[in-house]
Amino acid sequence: QVIDFVKSQGLEVRFSSEDSFRSDLVDLLTIYREVDKIGVNRVGIADTVGVANPRQVYELVHTLRGVVKCDIEFHGHNDTGCAVANAFCALEAGATHVDTSVLGIGERNGITPLGGLVARMYTHNPDEIRRRYNLPLLREVENYVAGLVQVDVPFNNYITGYTAFTHKAGIHAKAILNNPSTYEILDPADFGLTRYIHVAHRLTGWNAIKQRAEQLQLTLSDDAIKKITAQIKVLADQRSLSLEDVDVLLRAYHAENITSDLLEAVP
Repeated sequence: QVIDFVKSQGLEVRFSSEDSFRSDLVDLLTIYREVDKIGVNRVGIADTVGVANPRQVYELVHTLRGVVKCDIEFHGHNDTGCAVANAFCALEAGATHVDTSVLGIGERNGITPLGGLVARMYTHNPDEIRRRYNLPLLREVENYVAGLVQVDVPFNNYITGYTAFTHKAGIHAKAILNNPSTYEILDPADFGLTRYIHVAHRLTGWNAIKQRAEQLQLTLSDDAIKKITAQIKVLADQRSLSLEDVDVLLRAYHAENITSDLLEAVP
């Protein structure tokens, strides 16, 4: 009667059970089958305490998909770090809806984070995700919500964390310069972001320093770049360096080379 009344008011009806993964499976499926017959628009399964793993989620959703004709929603908590993987497995198994929140904010350890699920879906089908969603809006939304609740966006946050597209180790930086997909499964440009090659540290490589010189429109030989790189490594062992410190060294070497060339040109 309640379901009939709600639907008579032009509203959609969702029926969800709590703590679905610690409930008796036979009881669970029996209830869902009956409410589906009555005419609910959607049934929801909830991993209320974050106990489920991806295999369990896939199996339950897949089984439920064979029992009901209505939509299926998944609600997963992140107590054991499986929220994103669980949500994606739910979709693969036939779920039509997934609950997410910006930055994963929710009870205890939170629920499936919007950015994390977007990242996971992007790796599966980037063209479809680019078509369906305004991806550059993600950072704006996360920063807005973070400001409202007075928290920082985690430095290692999915997609929008400031280290998400930062490359530091020399071998990584060289590979990224040659082929970004070597160490990036997501294209930062699709999210309105840019990658950052961190050069002011002791692990820097000369290819990264060379790229920085080119950005500054400074012409330096490979030998000069390698000398500068060695000097940066020595200085970085002594104190923290900034990008400005690297730029000063590059410009100093460049000016010195120009002076040397001019002196050699004097008869």
